[in-house]
Amino acid sequence: MAVVTLSNHKQFAATAETSLLDAAKAQGLVLEHSCRNGRCGACKAKVINGETQILKAEESLDENEMNAGFILTCCRTAVNDIELDIEDLGLLASIKIQTLPCKIDQLNLLAPDVMQIFLRLPPTNQFNYLPGQYIDVIAKSGVRRSYSIANALRADSKLELHVRAVTHGQMSQYWFNEAKTNDLLRLEGPHGTFCFHPKPEKNIVFLATGTGIAPIKSILEEFSNNAELVQKKNIYIYWGGRILADLYWQPDFANLNIAFRPTLSRASNDWDGRHGYVQDAVIADVIDLHDSVVYACGSDTMIHTAKKLLVTQGLNPNNFYSDAFVSS
Repeated sequence: MAVVTLSNHKQFAATAETSLLDAAKAQGLVLEHSCRNGRCGACKAKVINGETQILKAEESLDENEMNAGFILTCCRTAVNDIELDIEDLGLLASIKIQTLPCKIDQLNLLAPDVMQIFLRLPPTNQFNYLPGQYIDVIAKSGVRRSYSIANALRADSKLELHVRAVTHGQMSQYWFNEAKTNDLLRLEGPHGTFCFHPKPEKNIVFLATGTGIAPIKSILEEFSNNAELVQKKNIYIYWGGRILADLYWQPDFANLNIAFRPTLSRASNDWDGRHGYVQDAVIADVIDLHDSVVYACGSDTMIHTAKKLLVTQGLNPNNFYSDAFVSS
C-alpha cells in the first residue's frame, strides 16, 4: 500500500486496484474532479515524486502534459509513495452523496432544444449540495445521465435542471417526448467539485457555453442570497451560443455587480453584442487576469482552449476552475 502526500501535507493510502481519486474519497479527502472517466481533465495533477500506474486512458492529457509529469487522478493509482502538487477541497468533505427517489414537478421549454426541469424530492429527505455541483438522473430503464443543478438551495428543496436535446439520445427522447409531471425517477449525487472558492482576487469571471450556464446560475443565486461573499468584487458573465435562440436566460440580480456579456459565434448582422468565442471576448475586454478567478463550464473544447489562452495572458492556472460537459 502506497502513501499519497498532497501539497498541503495531507495524506491518504492508495492500493493498486483503486484510482487516486477514489482512494482519497474513501478516506474523507475530496480532490478536484468532474466526469471521473478521463475526458474532462478537471482532476489533472502533477506528480512531484514517486511512480504511478495507469488504470484507464487519460483522454484529456496531451503529450506535453504527460512529459511534464501530469496525470489524471481518476485514471491512475500509485505504485509507491508519491507526492502530488494539488490540495484537497476541504469545503466538500461534508457533502454526502445519496441516491433518492424524485418526481418531475415541472417541465418548461426554454429554447427549441433546451428543457427546464424541476425535480421534487420526498419531504422527509434532506439533500445538501454546493451550488455548481451536478446530479445523475436515473430513468426507470436504468439509463443514467449527468445534469448540473441550476439553482441554489431552496426552501422547498426542488432542483432545477437545464437539459439540451441530443440527437438520438435515449434520455433526450424521454425528456422531450415522453416525460410528464409526477413521473418517478431516481437521482444520485451531488457530484463534482465545481463550486465557488473564496479568494482575494477582485474579478470573478464566468465562462459558459450552452447549458453550461446552469451551474453558473446556481452560484450566482448563492451570491445573491449571501452578497457578503462577493462584496467589492467585479463579476463578469460570458455566455456563448451559436445563434440568438441559444441565449435563453438573463441574469437578474440587482444586488450584485454584474457585467453580462452574451457572445454568439454565428450571429446575424443585426446582433449588436459580442461575436466569436467567450474566451476571446474576455481578452478583448482587457480584464486584469492577474487579479481574476475564472469559472468555466460547458464544452470541453471551450474549457481547454480558454485555460490555455487565459493562462498565457496572465491568469494564475490555480485560479481556473472548470466543469466540462462530455457526451455520454
